Amino acid sequence: MPRPAPRTMHRRQLLRVLGRQAAALALANLFGSARSAARPVALPADSPYPFTLGVASGMPRPTSVVLWTRLAPRPHERGGGLPDAPIELRWELAADERFAAPLRSGSFVAQPDRAHSVHVEVEGLASATSYFYRFSAGDALSPIGRTRTAPAEDAPVARLRFALASCQHYEQGWYAGQREIAARDLDFVLFVGDYIYESSNPRYRLRPHEGPVPTTLDGYRARHATYKLDADLRAAHAAHPWLLTWDDHEVENDYAGVHSRSELDPATFLRRRAAAYQAYFEHLPVAPAMAPQGPAMRIHDRYTWGRLAELWTLDARQYRDVQACGDGASAGGRVVAPCAELDDPRRTVFGPEQERWLGAGLAASRAQWKLLAQGSQLSPGVAETPFGRRIHSDGWDGYPIARERLLRSLAESGQRDLLCLGGDVHRHVAANVRLLPNDRKSPIVASEFVCTSLTSRGLSEAAMDVLRTSNPDMVHARSDERGYALIELSATAASCDFRATPFPALAGARLHSQARFAVEAGVAGVQRD
Repeated sequence: MPRPAPRTMHRRQLLRVLGRQAAALALANLFGSARSAARPVALPADSPYPFTLGVASGMPRPTSVVLWTRLAPRPHERGGGLPDAPIELRWELAADERFAAPLRSGSFVAQPDRAHSVHVEVEGLASATSYFYRFSAGDALSPIGRTRTAPAEDAPVARLRFALASCQHYEQGWYAGQREIAARDLDFVLFVGDYIYESSNPRYRLRPHEGPVPTTLDGYRARHATYKLDADLRAAHAAHPWLLTWDDHEVENDYAGVHSRSELDPATFLRRRAAAYQAYFEHLPVAPAMAPQGPAMRIHDRYTWGRLAELWTLDARQYRDVQACGDGASAGGRVVAPCAELDDPRRTVFGPEQERWLGAGLAASRAQWKLLAQGSQLSPGVAETPFGRRIHSDGWDGYPIARERLLRSLAESGQRDLLCLGGDVHRHVAANVRLLPNDRKSPIVASEFVCTSLTSRGLSEAAMDVLRTSNPDMVHARSDERGYALIELSATAASCDFRATPFPALAGARLHSQARFAVEAGVAGVQRD
């Protein structure tokens, strides 16, 4: 019988062992000085164009939306090429692209300790309404963005259409998928992780990152700037509001809670995680209230789209236990044979508090479609080999009891029309989610669509052949193409069009429909469309 791996401490236990020193040290290093009390100044008259990173909007609610930009004339320089002082700018919201019908405006003071980023939460808006927005600083005008509020929670809604995307490794391809997303008629973009990559692989490099692997705040800021300087990504942000959650590469590949793949001690890793979380906040359209506190940032949230849909964005990194079948200390996904640690009921992906929050939300939901958005594939992806079963310990197969708790909560909620949405695995997947994975006698409790990566390389066809054969719950799975998923909901069905282009995604690539699937309202399980 395999010897159980040492029990790893939960995040709370570990932080207790550390006292409060690790979190406090990270907080002091990054946020120790008080927000600048200096009077705001105007953009220097000799400054180059400050809106190099574009504009974005996010978190659409029935009466509010978040508007974002960052002042950065020279975004790869420390401070973005701006003085270490607060800078005042203005924002405008209008009903038309020419701003002939202005509706709202205001000023914002961009602080240097937030990289002169701007997060304006505009409230009191009309529901289900499109708006245009822009910023100005000195004589400079930003690009114009378009956004949209959600319908009122009790409103009847005929349709919801959105793009599901993840994994956009800058070095491994061009953002042809983002270019198509920008041109689509969408209600929002749902991005489920790996917005940036901290890592590099020279073998697949088509265009270089700006520098080495980031470990500091300046390093993560520079990495985010590199991604935002891509015109197709900026266009997709300007065209639609975004909903976001993260996975691992926003910090470090395969990190798990306070555990680092690079074997950093927890206090050192928390400092790195605090830097990564702050840079993430500074560069994405999330609410000011989501600003991180040292190495902690709540990103899981709930959104509604009238009576038609309710969506939960879930955090599968910050609270998870370290991967099983390893040394119990260092993070990192591995292809392993099952070990006794997998059966430990204390192991978690979401953490106990988030699990309870989601369970209560699902039980209370009155929307027709319930959408669970998180970073990976929930349905099984095991490999049956001549040497026995093998699992990837970083995926949900490495947390089978946590997955069982989640699936039981779905089944016990009494809800129908449950859709699980994921990314991470670099393959398009349509799957049936059963209470007992891959057991055809077990009831299907939800349907799943997983988008392939926008650019990041996938598994070989030989590996995919093994996975397809080993996992009958995966009705469709292809890892050879890059792209995103176009998802549409109505009262009668949910449909998914897997948009794709061969790897690597080239600058002028055009996407095609790899496969289409549908889920009939009231009937769990995916069907070819």
